[in-house]
Amino acid sequence: MIDLATLAVFSGAVLLLLLSPGPNMAFVITHGVTHGWRGGMASALGIGVADLLLTGLTASGVTAVVASWPPSFDLIRFAGVIYLLWLVFKTLQKRPGGAQAQVERVPLGRVFLQAMLNSLLNPKALLFFVVFLPQFVRPETGSIAIQLLVLGGVLTVIAAVFHLLLGIFGGAVSRFFAGRPAGAALQKWGLATVLTVLAVRLALMSRPA
Repeated sequence: MIDLATLAVFSGAVLLLLLSPGPNMAFVITHGVTHGWRGGMASALGIGVADLLLTGLTASGVTAVVASWPPSFDLIRFAGVIYLLWLVFKTLQKRPGGAQAQVERVPLGRVFLQAMLNSLLNPKALLFFVVFLPQFVRPETGSIAIQLLVLGGVLTVIAAVFHLLLGIFGGAVSRFFAGRPAGAALQKWGLATVLTVLAVRLALMSRPA
């Protein structure tokens, strides 16, 4: 239904967008560094599930309805800010011990949920799916909903592989810090700093015209 040329152009555009630093990239790397490669992979999988959810909502028309309601952008934005600041608070409450012990102690399900919510509570992610995916849909070739599902699936696969590699990289950095006394404290404050920056960035974000 979607020709290979369109899929190739779409895949290239997705990869270029992923290579541009953003909140998901920062989230995966910092959690990989803080919680090891498993934490990085759990973050990547959480973002992947969020992408699948947004794909389904886009194909069903829900995201377009939400995006068309003016207050929705700010409601999602402020929910995201509150959530990120709560993560900062929880991160700073932890007492840094051995880096390896920290990796084993953190429930990966929690990291997965944090990554998924962080992605879903980013209003630009919703607008991205509403604006970006339809550009590659050709109504004359078949069902628009099915085309959106295919495109969203391709995006999810590419993004998942990309973020998994970032998570593995973060895990390698975590192992580098594991034998250093100040490593755990650096990881803790590094994660708190990144989450704070993401919260401030989200708070200052304005709705695209």
